[in-house]
Amino acid sequence: MRKARSELAALKVAPHGPMTGYRRSAFPHWAEQGAHCDTRERVLQRDGTGVRRDKECRAVSGSWVSPYDGKKFSVASAADIDHMVPLANAWRSGARSWAPARRKAFANDLTHPQLLAVSAASNRSKGDQGPDEWQPPAKTFWCTYGRAWTSVKATYALSVTKAEKEKLTEMLDTCAG
Repeated sequence: MRKARSELAALKVAPHGPMTGYRRSAFPHWAEQGAHCDTRERVLQRDGTGVRRDKECRAVSGSWVSPYDGKKFSVASAADIDHMVPLANAWRSGARSWAPARRKAFANDLTHPQLLAVSAASNRSKGDQGPDEWQPPAKTFWCTYGRAWTSVKATYALSVTKAEKEKLTEMLDTCAG
C-alpha cells in the first residue's frame, strides 16, 4: 500500500496530450509468447481456472470471473483482455513519444498488472477512460484497480491528470491497512 501511494505521489501531473497520430495499431498487441501462444491466450490461461487449450493454444474450456463486475463465463470468446491503462490513455499521457518496440512491450506486458481477462461488457463500458471517468462496478476491486493503474503508470513513466490522481487516491483509500 505504501508503495502505491509513493508511486502515485511521484507521477507527473499534466493535462492529457493530443490524440494526434493515435491509432490502435501503433501498439502491436497479442504478440507471440512462445509455444504457439499469443499474449491473449497467456492471459486467459493465467486468469482462468481449469483452462484447457488446443494445439494452437486457444482456450477451449475453462472458467473465468471478471474482477471488474463479478460476471462469470465459461467460454473464452466471452472474455475481453483489458489493457488496465488503455492504449489511447497511454498515448495521451506520454506513449506518443515512444519507439514502436516500447509500445509493443506495453501492449503485451505480462509482467506488470497491465492485462486482465474481464467481461466484454465491462471492458466496453470502460473504453479508453481513466479512473476519474470510469470505475469498476465491483467496488471491492477498487483497491486492486488503483494499485494496478498506479503501478503501470509508474513503470512506464506516464503522466496522470489532476482528476485521475484524485480518483486514484480515493481508490487507494479503500485498501485495508
